Amino acid sequence: MSASMLLVSREGATATLTLSRPEKRNSLTREFWAEMRACLSALENDGETRTVIITGAGDTTFCAGGDIASFKALKDEAERRAFQIDAMATFTAIEQTPLVVIAAINGLAFGGGCELALACDIVVAADHAQFAMPEAALGLTPGFGVLRAPDVIGRHWTKLMVFAGERISAARALEIGLVQIVTPADGLMARAKEIAARVAASGPQAQAVGKQLINREIDASGVDHSVDLLTMLQGSSESAEGVAAFLERRKPNFTKGVRRP
Repeated sequence: MSASMLLVSREGATATLTLSRPEKRNSLTREFWAEMRACLSALENDGETRTVIITGAGDTTFCAGGDIASFKALKDEAERRAFQIDAMATFTAIEQTPLVVIAAINGLAFGGGCELALACDIVVAADHAQFAMPEAALGLTPGFGVLRAPDVIGRHWTKLMVFAGERISAARALEIGLVQIVTPADGLMARAKEIAARVAASGPQAQAVGKQLINREIDASGVDHSVDLLTMLQGSSESAEGVAAFLERRKPNFTKGVRRP
């Protein structure tokens, strides 16, 4: 089973999903969101899989976030809204799958990559990993991150990461609760698989019920509000300037025509 950027392998009751787009730092294509949901659904129903590990190809980047160049292809509000709904549905699917999902962070986890880590149940990071939610530099905000990160790392750390684009180390991520285990890079997958094996040895129904109770569901109105505001931001002149500046490798100019939502 594979998808355009998802490589799937199996070892016993554990499936490993590798984000495999190393030439683009494993940035997420528009097709990724539906592919991830379909993959999770297949694993849930195969009668064998108990745990899932998500990692990135290579040894420098877990996931650099969304493919920013593709944002320009979202030509109207309907497409922007569909994109936001698609992404939110995938983060929700990771949170709500009865399978226990472990993130093995093998490098940079920025933007959507950091949000993927937030959606997972357990996060194991290589000691050189770094985390950031720098979307504000593009005139955007992390739609799922702003909903889930306050529960995981607290409101003020969320504000620092979202408003200032603070980049944090694996050690700092461990301190604030974003990461549960930090390990030398060469032992990352072995550590993630060891945890996965221990999880798989427990009762599957108990695991599924425990996950459901621990993961308080984000109120649907919060998801809808996030989709509404992100759709607005993606269509704004501010976002257009941020994306253009990123692609042109220059600093964005957000000083003209300042507006508040």
